[in-house]
Amino acid sequence: MFTVTVSDHVMIAHSLKGEIFGPARNLHGATYVVEAEFRSPRLDAHGVVLDIGQVRQLLREALADLDYRNLDNHPDFRGANTTTEVLAQAIFQSLAVRIRTGALGIDQDQPESLKVILRESPVAWASFEGRLDADDDG
Repeated sequence: MFTVTVSDHVMIAHSLKGEIFGPARNLHGATYVVEAEFRSPRLDAHGVVLDIGQVRQLLREALADLDYRNLDNHPDFRGANTTTEVLAQAIFQSLAVRIRTGALGIDQDQPESLKVILRESPVAWASFEGRLDADDDG
């Protein structure tokens, strides 16, 4: 399996629900490094999985609606606990919708699967991965 990975970052504010989260139950900020790893069993005619510049832009578009937002007030997360895992799945879904609706162009092979990793710190991260040919977003 071939992969190409691009990264960006997103700055958010949120609070988490539940005793398990201790002080993170209070409103706080977080900066996540976000990696999107696109996987394909084959390379295209140019010898690449995808155009890196194109998928960097795709990731930036997927993150734009989250950047500098208080997720406690974001309509897509109403009532949700915006854990790192939940955010990884949401970014996966945003990327998957864009890919399925042709954001990579009509002559581009669709990658087979995608893994989205959110790094909270140098020692902690979470991810969500799934196939891109499925309609269940993972």
